[in-house]
Amino acid sequence: MKTCLKRLMSGLICVLIPLASGQLRADETRLVRVGVYENPPKILLGPDGQPSGIFGELLRHIADEEDWQLEAVSCNWKACLQQLSEGQIDLLPDVARTPEREGWLGFHDIPALNSWSRAYADTEIESPLDLDGKRVALLAGSVQLSYLRGLAEGFEVKPIFVQVDSYPKAFAAVQQGEADVAFSNHFFGDYFAPDYGLEGTALIFQPSRLFFATPLAQNAELLSRIDHWLGVWREDKRSVYHDILSHWGEAGQAAELPRWLQALLAGAVLLLSMLVAFVFLLRIQVRSRTHILATREAQLEGVLAGVESCIFNKDVQLRYTYVNPFFCKTMGQTEAGLLGRTDADLFSAEEVEKIHSADRAVLLSGERSVCEEVVRLPGSQETRTFLSVRVPLKLADGRIWGLCGVSTDITETYRQQERIHQLAWYDSVTHLPNRQRLLQELAGAKQQAEDRKQDGAVLFIDLDHFRDLNDAQGYAAGDELLRQVAARLTDRVNERFTLARLGGDEFVLLVEGLEATREQAMNELQQLAQATLQALAEPFILKAQRHRCGGSIGISLFSDLHEDAEGLLRCAELAMNDAKSAGSNCFRFFDPSMQAQVQHRAELEAGIRVGMEQGQFELWYQPQYDRQQQLLGLEALVRWRHPEKGLISPADFIPVAEETGLIVPLGDQLLEQACQQLVHWQQHSQLNGVPVAVNISARQIHTADFAERVCAVLDRTGASANTLELEVTESMLVKDVEQTIDKMRRLRLRGVRFSLDDFGTGYSSLIFLKQLPLDKLKIDQGFVRDLLSDSNDAAIVKTVVALGQSMDLTVLAEGVETREHCDALAAMGCYEYQGYYFSKPLPPAELEARLAEQVVESGTL
Repeated sequence: MKTCLKRLMSGLICVLIPLASGQLRADETRLVRVGVYENPPKILLGPDGQPSGIFGELLRHIADEEDWQLEAVSCNWKACLQQLSEGQIDLLPDVARTPEREGWLGFHDIPALNSWSRAYADTEIESPLDLDGKRVALLAGSVQLSYLRGLAEGFEVKPIFVQVDSYPKAFAAVQQGEADVAFSNHFFGDYFAPDYGLEGTALIFQPSRLFFATPLAQNAELLSRIDHWLGVWREDKRSVYHDILSHWGEAGQAAELPRWLQALLAGAVLLLSMLVAFVFLLRIQVRSRTHILATREAQLEGVLAGVESCIFNKDVQLRYTYVNPFFCKTMGQTEAGLLGRTDADLFSAEEVEKIHSADRAVLLSGERSVCEEVVRLPGSQETRTFLSVRVPLKLADGRIWGLCGVSTDITETYRQQERIHQLAWYDSVTHLPNRQRLLQELAGAKQQAEDRKQDGAVLFIDLDHFRDLNDAQGYAAGDELLRQVAARLTDRVNERFTLARLGGDEFVLLVEGLEATREQAMNELQQLAQATLQALAEPFILKAQRHRCGGSIGISLFSDLHEDAEGLLRCAELAMNDAKSAGSNCFRFFDPSMQAQVQHRAELEAGIRVGMEQGQFELWYQPQYDRQQQLLGLEALVRWRHPEKGLISPADFIPVAEETGLIVPLGDQLLEQACQQLVHWQQHSQLNGVPVAVNISARQIHTADFAERVCAVLDRTGASANTLELEVTESMLVKDVEQTIDKMRRLRLRGVRFSLDDFGTGYSSLIFLKQLPLDKLKIDQGFVRDLLSDSNDAAIVKTVVALGQSMDLTVLAEGVETREHCDALAAMGCYEYQGYYFSKPLPPAELEARLAEQVVESGTL
């Protein structure tokens, strides 16, 4: 009963579709090969071997009028499309017209039939959300397949597509339990669903107009005559067109109706009313779902409009088919002015060749590509650098019909990277190489001297009375003097010399290519030192006044010492100190008698070993606060409590530990001590859960099993990894960068956090910095200390804060000693501090007592 009523309603709908008719005969007989795939009632192969169904009979009537001879070619849907594209058939009925198909098929203008797609199942499917996880049977290569894929992606559902070569197989798959829902056009579905025990669901979509199709640019006369007869017959309600629709809308139903039900035909009007009500309700539901889809589409468009990257689509002719608003803004064009155009309308011939070469590579390979492109934007002479990502756009059958690209302007990123590079390797005042760059150059020069059997030297230059100038005339005058000194010394050096500024009033002159004999080398260095002192003795002009400077120079020869770059620099500094003690404008060569300092280092090394064995090293903790003096964390700082010498500063023994490799076992010992303290503080009301930062040396992190050793300490002590922060320095990025990043990532997965200490004082590369799993940047106290009086330090702090914010990293300032420091840092966007303004480093017991006092003072006890 229900099945028959549904078929009757379907017939009535078909009766209401407006069409027209007309007549025209062809002048001569023509053989027309027609692809026929089984899709009743629209198209099927008749018992006589000729096309049948709505499209088949309609074409046969047109053939009679035009004196065409029809040859039916039976094929499934996908094979029919393939044969049509290859010209093996002339016409294919029942083809939905889409922009993609217009690229390779020809269509007439007047639609032969209007249709839509519908889901059929034995359970209710109300929306695309109900398709999640469902097995969906549908025709391979059909418009329903490509549409549903996009629909599933948009609604973030994951149906399982079961592709078949005919609609009956799709419905049979649901009937046999091989699928949960089938999709087809409503003609076939409404007609045959009851035979498979299925019902039409509320999920209706993709209204489409159906046409006859030909191979592109072929058989235009066939399409023209089809258009003619459709135009004539649609206007005549008594034409064969409407007869065909009526016949196939009702065919096969009367035979299935029981005789006693024929009396219900009198209720057709009532059924029609019910149908209208049903359609009305269906339209409301479709409108609601259409509104939801439109809302989501608007949201997506809003996202694309808000993205500050150029997003575009191109077809295979490399014409723009979509551009987002930011693309239009960047090019200074409207959307209408860009669509359909190519890059030749925007860029120079050389730039177009590079862009199109990248486009064609994606279209040919079918693979994603990433590249940098440097172009001049229309109306501008400035070059901009874009990072462009391209992906191919593919049809359901895998063919590429275009590409999608996203181009992001990274010009400012490169400029910022250059500024960071300048800060890392060059002095901001004089623009000379800084200490880090000098050490790099010195190491290379020493190795080259050994290879060439030559000698070299380091001249350590210290200006006299520089601090007096700063005190008397201010830091601006001091900076100006440094610039003039740099310029004057630079004028007196040649390609064999490298002039660098270490900091403060200290310069270094690296000399290469000295004669191998010691006497000749020392004579040349003596003349150079005297010339340098003479240059410094000449007056400088500061604020329209003459200022005399003078200096002291210490010299160390490569051949005199078996030291690395740091050692050569240190020996030259010792010689400079000796010259300074002798009076102004003097120079001294490094003397072996100065090895007392080296002996002291050897004693320190032995003492470190004993201290480690006897547990003489202990950790003190310096609190880290925000502006409201809320405790944020602690930094663990090592102290050496020597039984005879008392507390020894880390500045005295850490460099020795680094050079000798003792820093690795010492660092492990201190890390375990810090983790034990974390476990102890789990019972403390104020320190439970407060993270502790432990400094890690470059030697430590470069050991192969560093990550495993840290995890072992956490396991052994029971400390929470979430409360452990490891402080690394920029010097760790000089070598083995990839391995360092891998170790940090493995520890990050365990829960350990990382901060970059003393940022801005050493090696800085945005490429590696962005890869590091960092949580925090720490501004070196050297920049913070003179923040209020040195504009260069202020500029560096602002740059570091901005960089941290752009990378979503916390920025903490070290060396905060006054309230004015806090206010200035806060104005720059830095809100976490560490320094003597808040607290000096304290032993654990004193720290606990101090925190308890603060609680009492705040009135919480």
